[in-house]
Amino acid sequence: MNEDIQFILEDTKEQMEKALSHLEAELVKVRAGKANPTMLEGIQVDYYGTKTPLHQVANINTGDARTLVVQPWEKSMLTPIEKAIMAANIGLNPQNDGILIRILVPALTEERRKDLVKKAKSEVENAKVSLRGLRKEANEELKKLQKNNVPEDAVKEGETKVQQLTDGYVVKCDKHLEIKEKEIMTV
Repeated sequence: MNEDIQFILEDTKEQMEKALSHLEAELVKVRAGKANPTMLEGIQVDYYGTKTPLHQVANINTGDARTLVVQPWEKSMLTPIEKAIMAANIGLNPQNDGILIRILVPALTEERRKDLVKKAKSEVENAKVSLRGLRKEANEELKKLQKNNVPEDAVKEGETKVQQLTDGYVVKCDKHLEIKEKEIMTV
C-alpha cells in the first residue's frame, strides 16, 4: 500500500482515538447517582486571587457510595471551596464542618435518570458526528492522492479501510453508551 495512504490511515485512527477518549471523558461527567470524585472535575477555586482546579487545593475522596469528602490542604480554603462548589451549579450541596466538606449525592429520580441517559446518548451522537467528519476528511485526502497519480484501486482500498475504521469506532461508542445506560438505570 502507498505510504501516503498508510499515513492518512494512521492519522485518521489517531484522531478517532482522540474522539473516543473525549467521549469517555464526557461520559464520566454524566453522574450515575454514585459519588465519584470526577463529579467535581472542572471546578475552579479562588486560591489567593488565582483560579485553581479544586483537586490542586484539596483531597477529594468518597466517604461511601453517596458521599464525597473534600479535605483542603489549608483550613483557610474551606469557605472558598464551598462557594466554588455551590457556584458550579451541579446540583450538589456542600456541608462545611470546619475541618472538611461533605457532599451528599442525592439519589436519582426515574425522570432524572432518563434525562441523564438522554445526555449520554447526545454525547455518543456528538462522538459519532466527529468520527464521520474524520472519515470525510480522510476520504478527501485520499481523493487528492488519486489526482497526484496514485492508482485508483489503491485509493479505493484506502477508502474501504477508512470505512472499516469508522465502523469499528462507532461500535466502540455504542458499547460505551450501553455500559453508561446500564450504570445510570441501575438503582
